[in-house]
Amino acid sequence: MNPHESEVGRGERFEFGKNWKNFLKVLDERRIQRAEKSLLDMLRLSSLQGKTFLDIGSGSGLFSLAARRLGAKVHSFDYDPQSVACTRHLKEAYYANDPDWKVVEGSVLDETYVRSLGQFDIVYSWGVLHHTGDMWRAIANAAIPVKDHGLLYIAIYNDQGSWSRRWLRIKRVYNRLPGSLKLPYVMIVMGTREIPSIIKDMIRFLPGRYLRRWTGYAETSMRGMSYWHDLIDWVGGYPFEVAKPEEIFEFLKVRGYILTELHTCAGELGCNQFVFRLL
Repeated sequence: MNPHESEVGRGERFEFGKNWKNFLKVLDERRIQRAEKSLLDMLRLSSLQGKTFLDIGSGSGLFSLAARRLGAKVHSFDYDPQSVACTRHLKEAYYANDPDWKVVEGSVLDETYVRSLGQFDIVYSWGVLHHTGDMWRAIANAAIPVKDHGLLYIAIYNDQGSWSRRWLRIKRVYNRLPGSLKLPYVMIVMGTREIPSIIKDMIRFLPGRYLRRWTGYAETSMRGMSYWHDLIDWVGGYPFEVAKPEEIFEFLKVRGYILTELHTCAGELGCNQFVFRLL
């Protein structure tokens, strides 16, 4: 049994790869194009042609695929074997036998491994580093393979104080439940969060607005994602750490990075997005 399987078995880690495998069932061209657009918009680039792109925690493989379609030479890795399998599936489906897209298993917490990868124009890690169990070491290691004047694009869960501590407890419980109880638990947890919104929409005679949150989520999330699979992640994603935007800024500033783009979640549940450039 590998370390990942052991952690899952002890209730210490969410099966991100299993969730991503289910997400791939709804992946289509529309979602891929949204992912491409979100990359270019946040990086303030018109193309990735000729760039090298490291995807740390590639998950479903969607953003590795997006980067490759935009012209980048891509290296993808993930700690979760099922996530690696998802990324390999997309590579085989869209870029079989392509030498400019490599997919491997690895951990961002392994500094020796990260250093062995070399240097990249763009290092990307969206919603990953806070799930490693050692977020600050993960961020430090993610900053290692960025070329001089290269870009580091990361997204980290926002620190909501007491609410974040509640989410930590919720996630811990989810991962310790037997499999048969996990889906009902998600429905209960998210029901308490979603029902007030549904009631408000009904009072305002807008019964279809909540439904559109599901059907139009690929666009409204700006990243081509799926509302249902994000819900599973929100409830189950563990380990779980958070940070305030200024903490991320200061942590990378002393490592020679300047902030070039920042999108916050305005104090709500979600990730703050950062793009840094290495001086």
